[in-house]
Amino acid sequence: MNTILRPTLELSILLPGLLLSYLPMKRHLRFSPARLAALALPFTLALSIGGGLACSFFRIRTLYLLLPLAAAVGVFYLCTLKTSPWKSVCVYLAVCAVFSCFGSIARATHGLLYPGNADLWLSIKAALLWVFLCWFFLLAAWYPATHAAADLVDDEAFAQTWYVFWVLPIIFILLNLAMIPADPNTLLQGRVLQLYMVFGIALLGLLLLFYAMFYLMAASLNRNYQLRQENLMLSMQQSQYENLCNAISETREARHDMRHHFRTLQGLAERRDWDALAGYLAEAQASIPDTVLNLCENTAVDSVACYYAGLCQKYGIPCTFKLGLPRTLPVPESDFCLILHNLLENALEASLRTQTSRRRISVQACPHSEHILLLSVENTYDGKIREKDGVFHSSKRPDTGTGTQSVRRMAERNGGYCRFTCGDGVFRADVMLRETL
Repeated sequence: MNTILRPTLELSILLPGLLLSYLPMKRHLRFSPARLAALALPFTLALSIGGGLACSFFRIRTLYLLLPLAAAVGVFYLCTLKTSPWKSVCVYLAVCAVFSCFGSIARATHGLLYPGNADLWLSIKAALLWVFLCWFFLLAAWYPATHAAADLVDDEAFAQTWYVFWVLPIIFILLNLAMIPADPNTLLQGRVLQLYMVFGIALLGLLLLFYAMFYLMAASLNRNYQLRQENLMLSMQQSQYENLCNAISETREARHDMRHHFRTLQGLAERRDWDALAGYLAEAQASIPDTVLNLCENTAVDSVACYYAGLCQKYGIPCTFKLGLPRTLPVPESDFCLILHNLLENALEASLRTQTSRRRISVQACPHSEHILLLSVENTYDGKIREKDGVFHSSKRPDTGTGTQSVRRMAERNGGYCRFTCGDGVFRADVMLRETL
């Protein structure tokens, strides 16, 4: 019985590791927490018990099964999440790196308690210490994982960094694996065991320090990103304000001249000089200001729409807006405005690279119900759009398009979805946002 219990205890760390990996992903679960627990608990227990039986029967070290079983749990973890695979892999590897440091500490403790024991598995006390450290770390990291780490996962400004973060936990996992001696008796020579314990604790402290530095760097980048977005919104509002002032001034002048126009028109009509009357009407119509104002009742959305309407007018791009939105939106204004900004920015850039005669941008937005908003942006384009597995790649960089990825994540965060379609030189983005109760 003891030969089964010892490897089973070592493999049982899969359960706290999986649970800790889920804590930052509370907004990205494919299933409800209750259903997920009903799937994950028997799955990890079956792997732990089955792996313990296999180690006992075939007399093999737990490490040879721990790695493939951890990989199987990782695949299960990825399949139950709806966020970026890069983020999921990085979070899971970060937990594995910490638990591998705990394994080194438990292995050194086993050598201190049983200096002459060179068995295949850890002793009951050392295995229990490993399990205890994992569960204790889970409880200690519960609040940071569900708040700071969760905010980091949801942060849109830090998306590119996940492509390289996985290297850090991989290095620490490999270091802990490299420290495991092929012959357990090696730990009994001289002060090797004491150094092994010191290195295990030092690696753990260094890893946690790197995680803290990573979070501080992410928080700083996030603040800079928010400042850039706020500056962009202020720029849009300033542009709208200037357009509004110009329109008021032009309207005041036009109203002042209106009386003279009517007198002139009346004189031409009395003389029945129809050609002169038509020419004067055409000239008067051209003098009427053509400033786009009040595209939407919502002030924030109107600022974004007017800003890009002015840019389209500046570059000679035909643009139509049909924004039947109320003054108060059922979804966060900031998210809706950022989605609209990203889509219009992409549409404007694509239109500038399109043949002049084919340029066109069309924007429609309306409430579908009291809790749902629909947004559609359509534009023409020239060339070829790179797409793979439903993900559109940037035309300016070799990686995926930041704008479309940001729109997709914000739509999912607001309980909605987005769909991008292209064909026959027309790109269309459809977004549905739902009020989160």
